[in-house]
Amino acid sequence: MQIITDRLILRTWRDEDRQAFTEINTDPDVMRYFPALQPASVSNASVDKRIAHQEKHGVCFWAAELIESHEFVGFIGMEYVHEDIPYAGSLEIGWRLAKEYWGRGLAPEGARACLAYAFSALKAKHVVSFTTENNLSSRRVMEKIGMVHEPQHDFDHPEVPDDSSLKRHVLYRIKPDSLFLA
Repeated sequence: MQIITDRLILRTWRDEDRQAFTEINTDPDVMRYFPALQPASVSNASVDKRIAHQEKHGVCFWAAELIESHEFVGFIGMEYVHEDIPYAGSLEIGWRLAKEYWGRGLAPEGARACLAYAFSALKAKHVVSFTTENNLSSRRVMEKIGMVHEPQHDFDHPEVPDDSSLKRHVLYRIKPDSLFLA
């Protein structure tokens, strides 16, 4: 599976992506909106989870690489929302990029291609995304790609400790008829 944009290839994970992904997941700036850094063991388990999701569902948070240099930059893709989260069973779009690639428009570029795939090939009725309330950068990406905040569906993330300032999450959603209005 591959999705190609002007600057990115979104593709199946490879073993050689693991070290670079661990570096992303142990960067305090990248992970500041997550409960903890993810050392190699946790990061590798995350890659394994992405691969299993791809095998089962045909989609995942795909490895993202630059077309020009073939450099791994993080992930952009979609997975199905698990139980205990609003819109369980729906497609969730997400991204995580190494900080040296922030501010270049790569996340919105890849996300728009994922949305096009979700609505054309997968016939999704909607796609959601969520993040902690304070993650304004991800929220801006959600808005840039045409997603709309649905405050009535904001929630306390079940995998975040109760005493964490990251517990409360905001939910955004987009439907196919609003994809190209962004």
